[in-house]
Amino acid sequence: MTQGGAARRTVLGAAVLAATGAIATGAAGSAAAAGSGRDGAGGYRDLPVPTVIGHRGSSGYRPEHTLGSYQLALDLGADVVEQDLVPTKDGHLVCRHENEIGGTTDVADHPAFAPRRTTKSVDGVSVTGWFTEDFTLAELKTLRAKERIPAVRQRNTLYDGRWAVPTFEEVLRWAEREGKRRGKRVWLHVETKHPTYFRSLGLALEEPLARLLRRYGRDGRGSAVFLQSFEPSSIQRLSRLVSAPRVVLLSAANTRPWDFEVAKDPRTVADLVKPEGLKWIASFAQGIGPTLDLIVPRDADGRLGTPTTLVEDAHACSLVLHPYTARNENSFLPAEYRKGTDPAAYGDAFGAFQRYFELGIDGIFTDNPDTGLLAAEAFRPGRGVN
Repeated sequence: MTQGGAARRTVLGAAVLAATGAIATGAAGSAAAAGSGRDGAGGYRDLPVPTVIGHRGSSGYRPEHTLGSYQLALDLGADVVEQDLVPTKDGHLVCRHENEIGGTTDVADHPAFAPRRTTKSVDGVSVTGWFTEDFTLAELKTLRAKERIPAVRQRNTLYDGRWAVPTFEEVLRWAEREGKRRGKRVWLHVETKHPTYFRSLGLALEEPLARLLRRYGRDGRGSAVFLQSFEPSSIQRLSRLVSAPRVVLLSAANTRPWDFEVAKDPRTVADLVKPEGLKWIASFAQGIGPTLDLIVPRDADGRLGTPTTLVEDAHACSLVLHPYTARNENSFLPAEYRKGTDPAAYGDAFGAFQRYFELGIDGIFTDNPDTGLLAAEAFRPGRGVN
């Protein structure tokens, strides 16, 4: 799937201009049609490979899941921009990585909401804080987003309070505007978070998500959207509602998806990454989103070990692989790519990207889309050396 090659030497500005410039239209339709996000243009197989997916937007540089983070991801050249969805009390889908919002908003600074701080069991884990399902959308809109990991990303705190929590419908409208402005469709990668938990509260995610996708023309096989979840049953339910491409996310090998836990399904992720498990996933999904450790495990010292056969096995089932998550900081990198002792300092992120791209993955989630784009350039067809 991946073309090898020496590292492409170019300045970031040139790469961004190339990535965000207008594209010629032809069989795919007019620029207006391509930009609208409506069905009719090329499908996910036409995306550049390796595909660079802006993880929660450009969360290495802006507070995650804000319109500012999504906008910067596009401006830096991301091929796809990710959203995580959780519901409000009144059933609106909003973009947060978790339903607990104490770490990503200023809710703690609002005395009126102090009584709503509570402890809940979410997917079997006890969590204390404030939860989106206890707020109406109007109440949630009084909050402002902030950086989730300020100790690692102090510079991102400069943007605390700049943006509100966006609804998914606001993101769809933003994507339509940006697509028309750029003359090409804006691809989204949309995750249903804790779907079994929310369904038990009467706040199902899949049906309102499908309604929004249909309303904005992103429900067909050629739609510029991936639908993803750590719970296979959520993807199966979505497969009955819309035809957009779907991805099953896979956590650590020894874990079980929460819907498996509830259904008493004994399979673990280790079972799902075997050929028979991948064949089962391929019956209702087009891809998998494994943790990078499922592709190349790390040893006790944090160094990369021997690659597994997951890439080859998934491709044998015609599944694309979008592993997660590549980040620039030492604290997230494999040990051999770290530089110095400061965990917040940048290490050899390009070296780490190259190692993963050489294994033939189809795309990667990254907090730093510009770094991912520059690294991916060398592996894209027809690219040479400057």
